Amino acid sequence: MLVRSYFRLLCRLEGCLPSAFFFIAALAGMFGGSIKVWGASEVRPNVVLIVSDDHGRELGCYGHPVIQTPNLDHLAREGTRFEFAFCTTASCSPSRSVILTGMHNHANGTYGLQHSYHHFQSFQGVKSLPVYLQEGGYRTILAGKLHVAPEDVYRFETVVQRVNPRSSVEMAERCRPILEETKDRPFFLYFCPTDPHRGGGRVEESPHRPDRFGNREQPYPGVDEVVYDPNQVVVPPWLPDTRACREELAQYYQSVSRMDQGVGRLLQILKETGHWERTVVIYLSDNGPAFAGAKTTAYEPGIRLPCIVRSPFASRKGVVSRAMISWVDIAPTILDLAQLPIPKTMQGRSFAGILEEENPPGWDEVYASHTFHEVTMYYPMRVVRERRYKLIWNIAWPLPYPFASDLWESATFQDRLVQGLDASYGKRTLRQYIHRAAFELYDLEQDPDETRNLADDPAYQEILARLKEKLRAFQKATRDPWILKWERE
Repeated sequence: MLVRSYFRLLCRLEGCLPSAFFFIAALAGMFGGSIKVWGASEVRPNVVLIVSDDHGRELGCYGHPVIQTPNLDHLAREGTRFEFAFCTTASCSPSRSVILTGMHNHANGTYGLQHSYHHFQSFQGVKSLPVYLQEGGYRTILAGKLHVAPEDVYRFETVVQRVNPRSSVEMAERCRPILEETKDRPFFLYFCPTDPHRGGGRVEESPHRPDRFGNREQPYPGVDEVVYDPNQVVVPPWLPDTRACREELAQYYQSVSRMDQGVGRLLQILKETGHWERTVVIYLSDNGPAFAGAKTTAYEPGIRLPCIVRSPFASRKGVVSRAMISWVDIAPTILDLAQLPIPKTMQGRSFAGILEEENPPGWDEVYASHTFHEVTMYYPMRVVRERRYKLIWNIAWPLPYPFASDLWESATFQDRLVQGLDASYGKRTLRQYIHRAAFELYDLEQDPDETRNLADDPAYQEILARLKEKLRAFQKATRDPWILKWERE
């Protein structure tokens, strides 16, 4: 106990790590190696949580053959890459509220977008991750996009000022002086670039006028832009292989590569400021790409996302985990890593203990809950996703599926819309995309693109009934107001 107390005291002193290491190593030899050096029980790590904006699994480390993401690929080689990681709702504000509270958005009150007239906010009594961490002795730092409210619920001690969140290299540099001065206690850095979200001006010379993923007139200091040939992009099966889509994908790739460079600069700054060997780095995205068929949907391109965790205390590197985790698990995991208690109000669970396991038992299903994106887009969906089967309950199924304004206006969608509702859009028609059944049941082993709804197939009625019961139990356990729709509609 005396040794542990002394070690923790040393770790609060600037530049203490080498001396602390050799001091404890020597004592470990004296006591037969019984003292765990660098174990989570000995060091309270810094935590950097990087949340990109509208990024799917388009990364080299996830097998993409074209996109250039060397920094995130390196991070995956240094840590654990989750193959089955999911957001709970494919919309910016509600997803971020889940990340920061460990509560599904229907439980924390952020049913849709926070900004402008949408005005969705978490309940006043909700307590968020940065508040818990600050109370636990951490310095909490926000850089970039927050996009949740109210401010006192999502309170950070330090906010990085004068930041263009699409200029992620510059944003990382703005963090440097704060990290240099933070030596006496652990920190939590919430680093949120705007890339690769849509927006930033249109390409006037293009006949398809694709919506840019950034602004070519806007300088991005420190970025070496990677420009992609539309003829070389990989069009996924859920998107149409058209010129308009290819041009937008090329710009999306460029935005992802720009964000990757910002991540790389931040990791380098962590090393240069002496924090790297005590810092856990987590990378994920709030939801899938800003294309119809992904963002705002409960389909796989919208909710199955990248998650990379690098811990300096792990004994294994390059782990590929098949555990099914979701963003409701992020806050409990970070509190666990910080050696702080996990509140009973949190609805997820920590995966800190399975970071070095490829196939941990008991991590075989996730749930999703979506209600709004924009305030005009009421379309509640509840989802249970197992290894093989997935059930989507479209609670307001008689309504046409609503479109986010940026997805509707995109060149990719408008190019197909002028062809009529029977035009193909990926492996669906536009009509099939807009008009949906109450229940969508998919066998993901046989139908990974979710094109054959088995909900009315007599051979699958037992599976349908079993998954419905799981959904009801999930809604009851998470206090979902929409549970009454089972009886009333």
